[in-house]
Amino acid sequence: MGQLLLTEYQTIKDEQKTRIGFRDNLLYVTLTVVAAVIAAAAQAERTEMLLALPPVCVVLGWTYLVNDQKISAIGAYVRGELGPRLAELVRAEGAQVFQWEVAHRGDARRFSRKVVQCVVDLLAFCVVPLSALVVYWAGGEVSAGLGALSVLEAGSVVGLGVYIVQYALPFGPGGGAG
Repeated sequence: MGQLLLTEYQTIKDEQKTRIGFRDNLLYVTLTVVAAVIAAAAQAERTEMLLALPPVCVVLGWTYLVNDQKISAIGAYVRGELGPRLAELVRAEGAQVFQWEVAHRGDARRFSRKVVQCVVDLLAFCVVPLSALVVYWAGGEVSAGLGALSVLEAGSVVGLGVYIVQYALPFGPGGGAG
């Protein structure tokens, strides 16, 4: 049974590692897309091209957020389910397994890192596309159709921002885990 639990641990840690790499690369992808769209819009002198940023940032931001939540859920599962089952199996009084899963969460700077990460996520996935919308709106040539689309885009970006903050809070749906 112990070997089965260790195999499960290794399998979910591999998934967690893969998700961490994928999640972290999403920030780089977002920065690249933002730079490309801004450069294209500036070169063509067409602010309506900036309307591509909100949907792209929302999709990438949501994917980032979902992967981040799964990474945290894996850690919570190891701490709350798998570790205690393995400790019970070895029947050692006060036995602790997978201590890193708990130890790194007690870091004195963890809260400030979580706040900074929330700000970075909001900047990358929400502030940038909202800024693009402001530039579009201020450009003066807002058609009725694109104006309506841009308002819907603004709503989706704000919605994503709400989720980012909720998942960062210790009592939100993501439990601030991770």
